[in-house]
Amino acid sequence: MKVAYFSPMPPEASGIADYSALLLPELRKHLDVQVVKRGTKRPPKGVDLSVYHIGNNPDSHGWILDALRRSPGAVVLHDFVLHHLVAGVTIGRRDGHGYLDAMEREHGVVGRLLGHGVLDKRLPPLWEVRPEEFPLAGEVLGLARGLVVHSHHVEERAHGAGYVGPLIRVPHPAWPDPGLAPAQLEGSPLVGSFGNVNTSKRIPQLLEAFARVRRDHPAARLLLVGAVSPGFDLERRLQRLGLDGDGIVREGHVDERRLWALMTACDVHVSLRSPTMGETSGTAIRALGLGKPLVVTDVGWFAELPDAVALKVSVGDREVDDLAAALGLLAGRPDARQRMGAAARTLALEEHDLVRVAERQAAAFERIAGGAAVGDEVLRDVSRAAAGVGIGAGSAEASEIARRLSEVDLGG
Repeated sequence: MKVAYFSPMPPEASGIADYSALLLPELRKHLDVQVVKRGTKRPPKGVDLSVYHIGNNPDSHGWILDALRRSPGAVVLHDFVLHHLVAGVTIGRRDGHGYLDAMEREHGVVGRLLGHGVLDKRLPPLWEVRPEEFPLAGEVLGLARGLVVHSHHVEERAHGAGYVGPLIRVPHPAWPDPGLAPAQLEGSPLVGSFGNVNTSKRIPQLLEAFARVRRDHPAARLLLVGAVSPGFDLERRLQRLGLDGDGIVREGHVDERRLWALMTACDVHVSLRSPTMGETSGTAIRALGLGKPLVVTDVGWFAELPDAVALKVSVGDREVDDLAAALGLLAGRPDARQRMGAAARTLALEEHDLVRVAERQAAAFERIAGGAAVGDEVLRDVSRAAAGVGIGAGSAEASEIARRLSEVDLGG
């Protein structure tokens, strides 16, 4: 099957570009995939299916949304909340009326009035302060001939928004451990947080919780890797909490090799966020593959991680207390870190195995391209083959076949 593949690609600084670079070599073992050039407006002739990778960043995905509008196809939905994307392709292109129309289409007259408040600067930008209340995913869902998502969270939200087309959940693939030597950094333990340094990554809460942990574990260090968002005064916060000495290790944007070395050096990985856009964290997936224990916010995809690999902290009045307790437990219990790390590596090798994910992704695209006829034909072929080798209904072998079919939404 020939597929036109619309996605950001390296060297673009995008988690979805990294995802596509990882997946494509394996995907091409099953499909004839043509990656279209950035800015392409229509799929090339002769393809069986156009696949559009949609995320919330208008710089990376605005052109992909433009192409989807011209030629609907399969959508791999990396974020459910697309308000920032919609604002970028409307207000960002001086099309305020387009933004108002989108708000009214999905949220009625009240939505349009709120949009006017944003345009008139009487209200702060909704994509910054209330994005989860106004996801603006409706247009993309309406254009999707089929939907691929990475989590039950996005699956449920899409169904809740009225999507009734083919919807297949395929986990995010895990990167293989590159085997790099860890960066030489102090910290016992070394706790790592990767990504933009801002409030949505719960950095204020993390700093306060870590300051408490340091009272009992003075050798602990917190590694913050990523650019500081505009308006976030990191230095002032560090000084106030007494972390401006040797408690914090800082690195800005790093290349892929340095990222892996830093992640390998960490004993614990923290991946916090609120609100969630419905994303799956590429850095958290990398941490699983490295066999690192996680501390995460109990939202979205993160809440779906098994308790054996991640300690989960709820947003609320007790967030800092619970975060300090989770970090303190892992700081004082190397055996717990080792046990969780082993479970994390197992999860990466099984649920997020690259070869298996590529097979499921290819099957999803084939199903979307062929509709129900493809699924029916596959089930008939499998039934005939099973009968031909003596596998009967109700046997252990038949149950295993049914389980594997259900993974690609072909189970009866």
